[in-house]
Amino acid sequence: MKEEPVQMLIQKLEGWLDAFISLIPNMAVTLLLLIIFLVLANLGSKLFTKLFSKASNNEALRHLFSTVVYAAILGIGFFIMLGVLGLDKALTSVLAGIGVIGLALGFAFRDIAANFISGVILAFRKPFKIGEIIAVKDIMGKVSKIDLRITVIETFQGQEVYIPNSDVLQGVIYNFSVLEKRRIDLAVGVSYADNLEKVEDVVLSTIKNLEGVIDKDQIGFDYSEFDSSSINFNIRFWIEYPGEPGYLKMRNKAIKAIKSAFDEQDITIPFPIRTLDFGIKGGQKLSQMELNMNGVSKEVDTK
Repeated sequence: MKEEPVQMLIQKLEGWLDAFISLIPNMAVTLLLLIIFLVLANLGSKLFTKLFSKASNNEALRHLFSTVVYAAILGIGFFIMLGVLGLDKALTSVLAGIGVIGLALGFAFRDIAANFISGVILAFRKPFKIGEIIAVKDIMGKVSKIDLRITVIETFQGQEVYIPNSDVLQGVIYNFSVLEKRRIDLAVGVSYADNLEKVEDVVLSTIKNLEGVIDKDQIGFDYSEFDSSSINFNIRFWIEYPGEPGYLKMRNKAIKAIKSAFDEQDITIPFPIRTLDFGIKGGQKLSQMELNMNGVSKEVDTK
């Protein structure tokens, strides 16, 4: 009785060994097929990349489609190898298990999947390209890399920012390069004593003669408000962007030019002025206040 389990185990092992020996030719063919399809997948991916590069320079799409071609060729090889090994009938149960696992992984990695899908959409829509100046979620800089998961921006402060593609797609994208120009807006104030027509003529003439300004017929000037100590106006003009001189240089140049022109024409940019009234309720009139001058109290008489 004790020998029966041992005999059953030996018979089982012998059966597995016979099955393994009978599968050796098929396994050799399967190994050969694996090598062949790996080579074919690699060659197919490279060939597609070469052909796609002639039609488009979109790196994200090229990477996506080359990966799909590589995976498709390997998938075909996988089904053929299962047939050689006689495991094609077990494929249904394997796919069912993969479906359950895939559902669980889908919940676990939904952010990665969202970024991947967003990357595909961005690759087709192409709202910006590598090297362009954009702003996304208050982050502004030059696009240095785009892939199917993230967009990399080099900021003007010397930082490299990695933004998930889902955030890029769902947010507002400002592209400062596509129109190849940018407007500079300056707010300035002049004294109430200055002639407003003269101020407008001086400012417009100064900006029109400023090197680096384009579309000079589109320069805008308008008085905006009566402030506490000045009459304020806005001056708007266009420059090439991105390019040299840059935005900050041109803004700095315009401010200095306007200040120099005002000095030459005796136009005043006033300091804030405050009028003090001591005669309000509960207060004391200036004429009734005592001033301490050189340690001696004196009453001010304005009569």
